[in-house]
Amino acid sequence: MAERCSVKQIASVAEFKQDIANLPAECLAVIYFHASWAAPCKDMSTHLQNTAAKIAASNPPQISFLALEAEELADVSEEYRVTQVPCLVFQRDNKVLDMIMGTNTDVVNAAIDKHLGQPALADASQASLPPRQQVTRPPASTENRSALPDNGLSGSNTTNPSREDTSEETKEELNNRLSQLVKAASVMLFMKGTPSAPQCGFSRQTVAILREHGVKYGFFNILADDGVRQGLKEFSEWPTFPQVYVDGEFVGGLDILKEEFENDPEFLKGYSVNKVAA
Repeated sequence: MAERCSVKQIASVAEFKQDIANLPAECLAVIYFHASWAAPCKDMSTHLQNTAAKIAASNPPQISFLALEAEELADVSEEYRVTQVPCLVFQRDNKVLDMIMGTNTDVVNAAIDKHLGQPALADASQASLPPRQQVTRPPASTENRSALPDNGLSGSNTTNPSREDTSEETKEELNNRLSQLVKAASVMLFMKGTPSAPQCGFSRQTVAILREHGVKYGFFNILADDGVRQGLKEFSEWPTFPQVYVDGEFVGGLDILKEEFENDPEFLKGYSVNKVAA
């Protein structure tokens, strides 16, 4: 039986760069960004594994499937401007051909056929591939938030209430603490690291957007408090970071923030440094 393709899980940035560098110029790279906690990614992972198994391996390879944990390999995610998962990037000879976000497997199959230049999948959709498939905005949930005021130019962690021992903290006590944290500033950013030293690409981009629009915000470094880091996921029903709250209400993560500013350039204008000064 002929050998079939498979999806390779990439463990590090160095491994990813090495694998990409080793691909022949004519090889199609399908780069799959996912997160282990996201249910839609589980379905997409299964689909890609089944899809790869339908394609005969060749030497040199015509197609290569590479899977990356978006948050673990944040530098790669930032390089490809990945703001939500699942996300698939189609690349050949270091040139991005297409980027698909969402769970539409027919669109993914059509993209593979399109960029391979031949029908590789028996059940692939023959529909034309849109330049970018967007997913609908998820319901408010637990993505991480911040609650310390900032001057709009640099984050100020004025309250980051560190707790030496949260092991005895009850769920009710934690929720009460989170309720106070999300209201610690009118605009609160829960992020990995600090505005001056973000610890992930998504947090870095979120800080850049808030600064670009002159938004006065507070922040909370969730890496400094595991109780807040884990509790916020359930509290906001959003499992990733960063998370943004406005007046104690959850707004979303990086992708939602981008969407809000694209739809309304004056979004959060009432919280800008100039507005506060006036």
